Amino acid sequence: MVLLCVLSAVLGGGLARPDVEFQVYQFPKDQIPRIDGNSNDWSIVPASFAIGSDQLRETVNDTKHHDSKDLEVTVKVGWVKGLNRLYFLYEAYDDYWDFEHKDLHNDIFEVVVDGDLSGGPLIRYMHPNESLRNGMRGHLLFHGVHAQNYHIFTPARHKDWAMVWGCQPWIKDLPYANAAYHYDFEPGESGKLTLEFYITPFDYAPADPSRAVATELREDQRIGLSWAILDYDDRDESKYDGFWNLSHETTMYGDASQLVAFRLMPLEEKLRPAVQASWSFVITDFARRQVAFRDQSYGNIQKWHWDFGDGTTSDERHPHHQYTRGGEFVVTLSVEGPEGTDQRTKVWDVTLP
Repeated sequence: MVLLCVLSAVLGGGLARPDVEFQVYQFPKDQIPRIDGNSNDWSIVPASFAIGSDQLRETVNDTKHHDSKDLEVTVKVGWVKGLNRLYFLYEAYDDYWDFEHKDLHNDIFEVVVDGDLSGGPLIRYMHPNESLRNGMRGHLLFHGVHAQNYHIFTPARHKDWAMVWGCQPWIKDLPYANAAYHYDFEPGESGKLTLEFYITPFDYAPADPSRAVATELREDQRIGLSWAILDYDDRDESKYDGFWNLSHETTMYGDASQLVAFRLMPLEEKLRPAVQASWSFVITDFARRQVAFRDQSYGNIQKWHWDFGDGTTSDERHPHHQYTRGGEFVVTLSVEGPEGTDQRTKVWDVTLP
C-alpha cells in the first residue's frame, strides 16, 4: 500500500485522514481488467497499491483490535486513461458469510465516491435544509446527486449486485457499472470471496440518466473515495457485528467531506515506450479553416515535425494552421528525442468545408 505523507493544508481539502493519500493504478489500454471475478488481470498491479485491513477502523461497535481470523480484506483500485471508470478488486476472507436474506441484511462492501471533490453531505437525511431531509423532493434533487453511495452485496444471491443509496439506481447497470464474483461457500460458512467490478463516478447523477454528467478522470487527479465493510455474523441478528471503514469516520456513508484522497496515477514507465507521439486538434474557425494543433507526446521530445496533409509543414510544437481549401486531410506528427523517434497519423479527422 502506497501512502504519501504531505502537509494537511495542501492535501486535506476537507477530506478525512488528511495526512494520507492512496493511489489508483493505471492499467494499459491493452490490459483492461475483464470483469469475470478472476484476479489474474490484476497480477500486474504492484503489491504497494493494495489497501488492507490494517487501514480500516471499526467505528460503530468500538472494536479495538482487528481479528484476521474473523475478517480479512484487501482492495486494489485501478483506472484506464480515456475511460471514466474506477475498477476494483475486492478480496476477502470471512469466518461467517451472511447473504441469504433478501434485504440489506447481507455482508456488504459499501463504497462512496466523490469524483470532483465537491464534498459535503450526499444523502437527504444530512441535507443542510432540514425541510428537505424527508420526502421525495429531497430524494430526487439531492440524494446521491453529487457523490454516490453503493451498498455492494458480498456476495449477492438472487438480487442485484448492489443497492445504490440515492435517486439514481441506473448507475449500477451497464454501461456505467458491472460486477462479477468468485466463491465456493454457502451462507453461514467461511471462505474467500473475490469481487471484481467497475463503477462510473458522476459530478451530477440525477434520477434521469440523460441529464447526468460523468466525472472526467484525468492523470494525476485527486478524487474522494472511501469504503466500509459491514460484517454480519448471525443470520438472526438484525444488526451487523462490525463496521470497518477506511475513512475512520462513521458518517462517511453520507458526507463526501469524510472520504479519503486517492490519486489517479500515470502509467508505469516500464509499460510504455520511451518516446510516443500523440496529438489533438481544435477547429477554431470553420469559415476560415483555422486549426489549432496540440502536441501530447510522451518522453523527452526535442524535435517536432507536422505534415498537415495539404502540402505544408511546421516544426513548431503547437502550431496554428490555416488551410486554403476544404477537404479531408491526413495529418502526421513526427517526434524525435535522445531515446528514439515516433510518429502518429490521423486519417480524415481534420475535415473542413
